[in-house]
Amino acid sequence: MKAGIFSIGLDTYWPQFDGLLDNLNGYHAEIRDRIAGMGTELVDGGMVDNVEKAHEVSALFKKEDVEVIFLFISTYALSSTVLPVVQKTKVPVVMLNLQPVAQLDYEKFNALGDRGVMTGVWLEHCQSCSVPELACVFNRTGIDYHVVTGYLQEEEAWQEIRDWVDAAKVAAGMRENRVGILGHYYCGMLDVYSDLTQQSATFGNHFQLLEMCEVFELRNAVTNEEVIAKIAEFNEKFQVSEECEPSEIERAAKTSVALDKLIEKHKLGSMAYYYEGQGEYENIVTSVIAGNTLLTGRNVPVAGECEVKNVQAMKIMDLFGVGGSFSEFYLSDFVDDVVYLGHDGPAHFAIAEGRVGLVPLSVYHGKPGKGLSIQMTVQHGPVTILSVVTRRDGSVFLQVAEGESVPGPVLQIGNTNSRYQFSIGAKGFMNDWSKGGPAHHCAIGVGHIGDKIEKLGALLGIEVNRVC
Repeated sequence: MKAGIFSIGLDTYWPQFDGLLDNLNGYHAEIRDRIAGMGTELVDGGMVDNVEKAHEVSALFKKEDVEVIFLFISTYALSSTVLPVVQKTKVPVVMLNLQPVAQLDYEKFNALGDRGVMTGVWLEHCQSCSVPELACVFNRTGIDYHVVTGYLQEEEAWQEIRDWVDAAKVAAGMRENRVGILGHYYCGMLDVYSDLTQQSATFGNHFQLLEMCEVFELRNAVTNEEVIAKIAEFNEKFQVSEECEPSEIERAAKTSVALDKLIEKHKLGSMAYYYEGQGEYENIVTSVIAGNTLLTGRNVPVAGECEVKNVQAMKIMDLFGVGGSFSEFYLSDFVDDVVYLGHDGPAHFAIAEGRVGLVPLSVYHGKPGKGLSIQMTVQHGPVTILSVVTRRDGSVFLQVAEGESVPGPVLQIGNTNSRYQFSIGAKGFMNDWSKGGPAHHCAIGVGHIGDKIEKLGALLGIEVNRVC
């Protein structure tokens, strides 16, 4: 992800106050280097202190195609020297209102005696002076901007900056993502039906429509050596139950190899699938869970029941580095005040509590056939739940909740399922989450990242509904 950074100041000050420009440039370098250390490619516009430089930097940022601009308010600056940069570039702006220190040493400052020197020191610390002026101008000109306020050594401020960097990376990752759609919707699940055009308009990704016959051909070409290697991968990643028949393991391994090749052929970063067929097609679709779980765990999330909106949510969580396991509501425990969520489809094994079990199922509930499935619980500790939601008018927003994955009994039915607690209680969560209008699936990731998701929504220009 490429970002721009520049500082603002007023060139009238430099001949008036010795050392001021050097000190401000030093702060700029400190901020630049720390943001660069967050894994972003920075385009440095340096100090913009007049209109001519503003036009030069705007051309630089435009040429380098930056995703977001970090604007360090180093001292007071005229808004006329800032507007040309952000107006031409047309990307979100994060204003960094960062003082050198948390508190000025007033006694030392007032003891300087020379009011000219004292004014220079004050200007070195008057970052806040420009914030209202810039906000006013940005509001009136329709600039998408955000503000981080604090001081240079404040970890809270730097965490907020890191959140903006991470959110910008995810926005770029979503735009570059290629989403595969294999098969068709689960007939009758009206909530999962999606407007692909609106999804592309919101996130910028490409949808690749896929056919089962292509998977069939890829699967027929799988070699014995590839099957043996895939079974070894199953044994490495999963706790393979002794109940699994060798023929079922081999069947799932062969399908897994074919899925790997499908993903590679089309350069997919995620996929939604579902299919109801007979003969060889049923043989394929009833043996995909193990392979799709492996794909999900290595950053290619896969959602069952052709839930496109949810695979978008899963990809967002995966790009944030927190997982994104395919889930739906299972049941509520009103004694322990927990909600169970899980699914019989692909899981994100990288966020499992302990080893992931590969177990046989004699029936896939509500679906054709039988085969292997995943028994898994999400890591105990803080979690975030995310859904991509479509309104009645077709617009898209994000719905998010933070909670805890907690220990306790789970359903040993060959599905992923975990127990979750929420600050608003099981009843409050169930009611408020449902009234937001998401489909019945959601993506679960580890850690609390609600703040990052809100920033992602801001960068994408969409609403974020935070349930808890």
